[in-house]
Amino acid sequence: MPHVILLGDSIFDNGRYTRGGPDVVSQVRELLGAGWEATLLAVDGSTTEEVAGQVARLPNTATHLVLSVGGNNALMHLGILDAPTATVASSLETLAEVAAAFVTRYRAAVDACSKTRLPLTVCTIYDGCFEDAAFQRIASTTLALFNDAIIRVASSARCPSSICDSCVLAPRTMPTRSNRRRSVGRRSHAPSSV
Repeated sequence: MPHVILLGDSIFDNGRYTRGGPDVVSQVRELLGAGWEATLLAVDGSTTEEVAGQVARLPNTATHLVLSVGGNNALMHLGILDAPTATVASSLETLAEVAAAFVTRYRAAVDACSKTRLPLTVCTIYDGCFEDAAFQRIASTTLALFNDAIIRVASSARCPSSICDSCVLAPRTMPTRSNRRRSVGRRSHAPSSV
């Protein structure tokens, strides 16, 4: 029986955010239908560093992996968007350093999945829904660096892989966690309410 494993963060482990609605793994089970199984190993709050531990818990019956991780890695760098800088070039250099570090971390997560030799689908990070439209534009532009890293790493993976573009599947009207408020500098970057 085909058995899909969901790895990563709260994009899949979202039960506590659905307000009684179906969580992702329930929806996946319904979409897959009879003859398929789906298991949730993703953990809310995880970063790329936790993926290897999730892969270590794979059931022997696993046949397909789906990975959605990186949003929390990106959120850890939210503060740089309001950091003072002398030039555009120095800002770009800071972003390039963050992106390069993410490539290394994301590659380690994909390598952990690749060692299983199972087909892997990776998901890009969706744009989120910040209340401040100007900040939304900046955050989405910056997020493109993370998504570019995801696409490049997945394209060079040592296992059969495909890419799911979450920015297309999860339009900006998709609510983010209303209980996660982010305030950096003087502006409030709180995600909009559900």
